[in-house]
Amino acid sequence: MNKSVKEKSAKEKSNAFFDALTCTSVQVYPFKESSGKTKAYARVVINEQLQLTRLRVVDGVNGFFVSYPIDPHNKGEDYQSVFYPLNKEFREHVEQCVLEKYQEAIHV
Repeated sequence: MNKSVKEKSAKEKSNAFFDALTCTSVQVYPFKESSGKTKAYARVVINEQLQLTRLRVVDGVNGFFVSYPIDPHNKGEDYQSVFYPLNKEFREHVEQCVLEKYQEAIHV
């Protein structure tokens, strides 16, 4: 089997899997006053089956983004996320859903 055919079928599988995952509920809790870069916490439910909590809306150098919770018991120099999306498409989907709710919440 040709390498490009293998890569294509793996990408198609990834896209098919992503199509099955969606944010079915998003709740955002903006801080009334924030002196740091974190502007809100968020909770996301995926397919009414899995709840992701303690996501953070962060105001970074290049604009807002969603940060995932880090392991508070990690003793290494690097941060280690407790959970995180494994592909770009799903990360962008979650980020878009959370940031849309954040914008709605702060413009009420």
